[in-house]
Amino acid sequence: MKRVFSRGTDAGAASIGAGVFGREMELDELRVRTLQRKSFLCHGPAGVGKTLLLSLTVVESAGVLYSPAAGTPQELYKNVASALFAVNSRLFTKACPGGIASLDSKSVVALRGIVRDALRATSYVVILDHMQRPSQTLTASVRELMLDCSVPVVSVSRSDHMEDAGFVLPLYPDRSDRMSVQNFDSQAAQQFAHWCARKEQLEAANLDQFLETTAKQSKGNPGAIKRMIQMAKLPKYVSAGQIKSALLYIDFRIAGISQ
Repeated sequence: MKRVFSRGTDAGAASIGAGVFGREMELDELRVRTLQRKSFLCHGPAGVGKTLLLSLTVVESAGVLYSPAAGTPQELYKNVASALFAVNSRLFTKACPGGIASLDSKSVVALRGIVRDALRATSYVVILDHMQRPSQTLTASVRELMLDCSVPVVSVSRSDHMEDAGFVLPLYPDRSDRMSVQNFDSQAAQQFAHWCARKEQLEAANLDQFLETTAKQSKGNPGAIKRMIQMAKLPKYVSAGQIKSALLYIDFRIAGISQ
């Protein structure tokens, strides 16, 4: 049966799927790119919703291997190996009869060889999430998956303008090889703030003012908006039915800086 995707037309549209707000176009683009089995770089600031959108794509699409984070080649191959177990890859499970626990005892060279053999002549797509300035050695492993194993690789960078893509950036030289997920504009940010407040059942005498301020202070970042609304439910930020916006924002900024 042919799968049909509906394309959203309004960045501030109602929620879809598993509680995703205003990201219909981005979700559709991820679906299409995944179905095309082509490598690309997905980038956008932390908290913008890249991982959430990718998680929905992984659930919907067959043959997607998801790596949550990797800083070294060994972590990369171990994550891909775990994903191969998760999809019951016949070649991989045959090569590792000891199960997923046996991965810890294998050297990076042995693990690399088993993963490469399992990936060749397949239609898998590998998603490498949370890549932060990957090293040259890690990038060499990504290049190996793309070129030697002929596996499409989606690299995901927490970066407004790809500054955190590091050494993987040359692997995606064309504009068409890159997908940007950006913060909401001011109107969509305010709509998202009201949507989150309803979900959290947040009430206050100055609720509208607080949500307007939150949308502005967050610069339209969905993760920041959601977090500040959750913080607003804590007793320390409420006095006489009013949300203490200034104190809340200071604590939010301090928590973000300290992470």
